[in-house]
Amino acid sequence: MDIWQAIIIAIVEGLTEFLPVSSTGHMVITSALLNLNKDEFTKLFEVCIQLGAILAVVVLYWKKFLVFDKNRVDFYKKLIVAVLPALIVGYLFADKIDALLESPLVVGISLLLGGIVLLFVDNWFKQPTIEKDEEMNIFRALRVGFWQCVAMIPGVSRSAATIIGGMQQKLTRNVAAEFSFFLAVPTMAAATGYKLLKGRELLMSNTENLKLLLIGNIVAFIVAMIAIKFFINALKKYGFRVWGYYRIVVGIAILVAIGMGYKLSV
Repeated sequence: MDIWQAIIIAIVEGLTEFLPVSSTGHMVITSALLNLNKDEFTKLFEVCIQLGAILAVVVLYWKKFLVFDKNRVDFYKKLIVAVLPALIVGYLFADKIDALLESPLVVGISLLLGGIVLLFVDNWFKQPTIEKDEEMNIFRALRVGFWQCVAMIPGVSRSAATIIGGMQQKLTRNVAAEFSFFLAVPTMAAATGYKLLKGRELLMSNTENLKLLLIGNIVAFIVAMIAIKFFINALKKYGFRVWGYYRIVVGIAILVAIGMGYKLSV
């Protein structure tokens, strides 16, 4: 991986991590277009640049994370409870999840089916009753956490799964989206920390790798901040239908590429 490939991958990560379009699916397309060699560092890089993306959430919503009062204690309790299902399932089924990550076919099908679901989400949940995350109790947060487990299937989209889960728990679209952002912080921090621990020798033995990872995180941070603000505004105006159409197009493109014999790597 060279510096320009690192920057492009980081831009894709920052743009897609918090949108309901699947960052994994877009990594498939980007890697194929760049003819990127999926060596161990590349796999580590694609996970660890999530640090930049989650830092964007902390900065944009700094009062949620850094101003400590009674509401923040409840907020952190909800995040801890909501992240537990993904941590447990991820630990128990790590090998099977990694195997799915090797299948572009799974990504394409998940994108397509998920896009169809997003076409109807706005009609399914028309009467939300929770307009602030403070109004959500621990049990609703836990149920959203179980929805997040669905996103371990590549192409489903962690953002899409948790937002739909939030809306199913009577949260408004905006509150569900914001809670999805908040939940990404402990979820992605855990995944990144685990990957860094396993790949620490790979990083420490090569200063160029450290340089690329630092640049990638900076780019992902900047782009993610823009993407989050854009998504909230677009969600208020258009709902989920536009993202559904987009996913369907991308999913079909991947399936067609596979059918034509292109070798896509995840």
